Amino acid sequence: MQPLRYSINLTLDGCCDHRAGETDEELHRHAVENLERADALLFGRVAYEMMESAFRGPAHAGVGPAWTEPFARTIDAARKYVVSSTLERVDWNAELLRGDLAEAVLELKQAPGKGLFTGGVTLPLALAELGLIDEYEFVVHPRIAGHGPTLFAGLTKWLDLRLVDRQEFGSGAVALRYEPRR
Repeated sequence: MQPLRYSINLTLDGCCDHRAGETDEELHRHAVENLERADALLFGRVAYEMMESAFRGPAHAGVGPAWTEPFARTIDAARKYVVSSTLERVDWNAELLRGDLAEAVLELKQAPGKGLFTGGVTLPLALAELGLIDEYEFVVHPRIAGHGPTLFAGLTKWLDLRLVDRQEFGSGAVALRYEPRR
């Protein structure tokens, strides 16, 4: 069964607003490495629309610093599954997932491959509740934002995790990778 990996950027005070952290070339390289460990991406509507508006090519070309291009090319080319009850259709190498979330994700995980990757806030909460995430990565930025949103608000049960890797970046950000204790 292929693993479902989750990664998110957040500040020291737990804010996961994508505008609160500060990315650089090294963090973008790390994100590309994460995406390359997956055969497909799993997004909720908000994350899908945010990523599409920022990185769908070729419109992205030349928009940001040159070091964002590898990430843009990688995410643009990736196969995507979108969980949404409000979207009528998707494109951008994407397919809508409808029906029972657990069944749909388990079906994806049972297909052969090297893994699935997810990000965002709302969908990962539902996936964590269902026990479907196999790896959590929190990229903690050395900043205090003083506002939300925060991760896993409303989680109904504790998630006990075991640290499996730690990586420090020149910016002072630290990627902490965990697996659930089963």
